[in-house]
Amino acid sequence: MTRHIRHAAVFCVLLLVTLLVHTAWLQVVQGPSYSTNPANRRSVIARYQQPRGEILVGGRPVTGSLDTGEQLRYERTYTDGPLYAPVTGFASQLYGTTFLEHTEDGVLSGTDPMLSVFPLWQDLTRTRPPGGNVVTTLDPAAQRAAFDGLGPRTGAVAAIEPATGRILALVSTPSYDPSELSGNGPETVAAWKRLNQDPEQPMLNRAVRQTYPPGSTFKVVTAAAALDAGVVKDLDARTDSPDPYRLPGTTTQLANEADGCENASLRHAFQWSCNTVFAKLAVDVGVEGMRATAEGFGFNDEGLRIPFWVSPSTFDTQVDQAQLALSSIGQYNTRATPLQMAMVAAAVAAGGQVRTPYLVERTTRRSGGTVSAAGSRPVRQVMRPATAARLRELMAGVVTDGTGRNAAIPGVTVGAKTGTAQHGPGNSGTPYAWCISWAQKHGDLEPGVAVAVVVKDSSARRGDISGGGTAAPIARAVMEAVLHSPATG
Repeated sequence: MTRHIRHAAVFCVLLLVTLLVHTAWLQVVQGPSYSTNPANRRSVIARYQQPRGEILVGGRPVTGSLDTGEQLRYERTYTDGPLYAPVTGFASQLYGTTFLEHTEDGVLSGTDPMLSVFPLWQDLTRTRPPGGNVVTTLDPAAQRAAFDGLGPRTGAVAAIEPATGRILALVSTPSYDPSELSGNGPETVAAWKRLNQDPEQPMLNRAVRQTYPPGSTFKVVTAAAALDAGVVKDLDARTDSPDPYRLPGTTTQLANEADGCENASLRHAFQWSCNTVFAKLAVDVGVEGMRATAEGFGFNDEGLRIPFWVSPSTFDTQVDQAQLALSSIGQYNTRATPLQMAMVAAAVAAGGQVRTPYLVERTTRRSGGTVSAAGSRPVRQVMRPATAARLRELMAGVVTDGTGRNAAIPGVTVGAKTGTAQHGPGNSGTPYAWCISWAQKHGDLEPGVAVAVVVKDSSARRGDISGGGTAAPIARAVMEAVLHSPATG
């Protein structure tokens, strides 16, 4: 009898060991594949069982969560959705997440381990902490000024605080309401289809994901290269610049729209945007010198994150002299995002230093405790301080005596460079109007804001489109909003 009991006990132990091994196999080895299986809805249901954390602008949330009472309980909501869509992106139960909703998803959804005050307890109870909050660097007044300034036109605005790299405005138009994509019903599917088929591409973030020929605004980069290289030593000295200028190795004659460009000084050429002067200067500097300066400003950088990725702005270095001349007046293969051109203006304003731009000031727990903070940002000296001082002088002259008068603000020192970039076959496309600028209140030690604006207005007459007339007033409105906001006094 004892022998039978012993055999039964051994058999039970074997069964228990087999069960434990099988359970361990399911949880450790098979578990990840089960959890990611599309047929397993537990993780999806759990994801939407609690409200999502908030994205804050100026201390106020621009997002929310709606309790639907359904299996996927909470849907994302947005305040002023079209205004902030290029920053927030969307959080959709069907189509995933984009922009800050994507890069900060761990914090917002509550899955970031840093949110857990008692991680062991939450591991045992299989609960997740409440979603945390994302505090942005945006200035709500600047964001609104940029959005209203662009209006129904296609374009984008980026504004940066030069001393820190904080992004103060990031706007793209036309825009859309991310709330349309939050749910999982047929209306969400219809909205997704409509937005993706819209030829105006409202979901494209033109401020960071679209590159444009920068036109004459790129002449700031060319001027920096020429001054640093010693090709130009005196802003008022005549340059050896024929008008028209025959592109090296070709029979093509490059002309100007402005008068008085033949052998013009750098000051005159900068104020009135003489193509011939800057094309000749770039050839004198050479490909390597132009490459080094352009890349110092941030061109050809494929790793920029703010925290979501930014399309690289490009300056082609595999060019002959004729192509270099065109590239250096913002044409040929030169392409830039509005954020990149705001970085160019910010570098001039900051004494030649480029600071990596960023959009998230800090992340916090729902209770308010800090999870992470931006901290100090990397600094790169792209030009000599003396060169930056000269460029500030040149850009200020564009506003007082040149093409940028519409960027002027009473009682404020403003510097700008305007541009009208041609594109399309035979330059037949609607031109892009550009303005990059910075502003410094009297009494301040340094400029408080740098802005880049690009506008494509297909409803305007071609001859009425210009950086000074179309883009500069928008830049002025954004700069005024920043300088008059409570944060800047």
